[in-house]
Amino acid sequence: MLYAEGPEYGRSLRQLTLWVHHVLLPVYGREVTSQAPWCSRWWEHPEAVAQLHGLWLAWAELSDTASESGMTGPAGWHRDYLNPTMQILRDPAGPFAGCKPGSHRSKQAPPVDLVDPFAPPPQPPGKD
Repeated sequence: MLYAEGPEYGRSLRQLTLWVHHVLLPVYGREVTSQAPWCSRWWEHPEAVAQLHGLWLAWAELSDTASESGMTGPAGWHRDYLNPTMQILRDPAGPFAGCKPGSHRSKQAPPVDLVDPFAPPPQPPGKD
């Protein structure tokens, strides 16, 4: 999803948003505190989008009791996907650090000195 663009990204994000707003948050949202932050504009945090997208895909597969996971799929989803993902997202130092109810704060990516430190050096013109 992170590499989708334009209408494809918009459709995927809308589907994810419907699931987050109508399934995930009403059931698993828990109260927002300084020790368990949440951003009401979570879609503006690329890490949150990536984490929630993975969680949603796992839910779609494991909540279908007709799938290979069978009747234990939902329990496995809670244990293996929901709990770790929510711990990462709601961690005080996680992607929503600095966000408070009604207040979004964009995060800066860590600096990188070189975009591709292992790229071969450019060849002078005419030297192939």
